[in-house]
Amino acid sequence: MSNNRRGLVGIAAVCCLHLAASAQAQTLPPVQPAAPSKAIGLGDRGFAPSETTSQETKGESEGLKFSAKAGVASDYVYRGTTLSDHKPAAGAAVEATFSHLYAWMTAASVKLPTQPDLEVALGGGIRQSIGNFDFDLGASYFAYPGAMPGASSIDYWEAALRSETKLTESLRWAGGFAYSPNVSNTGAWSWYAASGLGYDVPAHLLPRDLGVAFTAAAGYSWFGDQSIALGGFPLPAYLNWHAGMTFTYRSLNLDLRYYDTNLSKEDCFVFTGDPGAQLGGHRDPITNPTGLVSNWCSAALVVKAWYALN
Repeated sequence: MSNNRRGLVGIAAVCCLHLAASAQAQTLPPVQPAAPSKAIGLGDRGFAPSETTSQETKGESEGLKFSAKAGVASDYVYRGTTLSDHKPAAGAAVEATFSHLYAWMTAASVKLPTQPDLEVALGGGIRQSIGNFDFDLGASYFAYPGAMPGASSIDYWEAALRSETKLTESLRWAGGFAYSPNVSNTGAWSWYAASGLGYDVPAHLLPRDLGVAFTAAAGYSWFGDQSIALGGFPLPAYLNWHAGMTFTYRSLNLDLRYYDTNLSKEDCFVFTGDPGAQLGGHRDPITNPTGLVSNWCSAALVVKAWYALN
């Protein structure tokens, strides 16, 4: 009987401990998952599909996956210059990934000198993590269907290499290069180098399902000579930068961002061919003999909202 009592007491103690642990677990608040990090923009096209870092894909299965997004922006700014005449733009994107490979397609509204109906971009590449660094090597093709009759095609392709890493739990760095052998079909090659930082507000400081990230980056573009038909001179090299914050609530995203460049208004016209350019600038006998000026490269505050399905 003594042994039986001890056995019953032991069983009761184990049950009490189990019940106590279960009750404690039920009273503890659930662990709040961190919202996906906002990718640090290094001169991405409009509504490019990659809005979150590849960190979130680590450890996932290697099956075929799809994602999509659609949204609107108060302006379509690309590497510091507007592609929508500082007017609102809309766009959508789809992406498919399999293991480390990916392919994507986007469509966005634009307002350009050749008056295309829209911008259609196709791309693909490979993403691979090496140590603490995430690498992305890909190529993109940009097409502008529906241009006005007689206008020269401005379609072109570009290759890019990007790297990103976490410096701390909340602080991230990204950098990359891009190259096109014939940017906007001008005959000029182009190089682009950029670097940026991002800070993710810790999840425990925010309401559940809400993510907030601050990102900023700067890039430098330089070019070769255009074709003889376009003057034979190099396009103006320039610096661009942006800074802003992104709010993420489940599948909804809102981005507020400031863009600017160091291009003069005269060089902005040379670079963009803005059809609404005005007289009154400094005249250059080779690049801008009439002294036309454009605000397509000036400071802009952009609001962008999109819905993402991953």
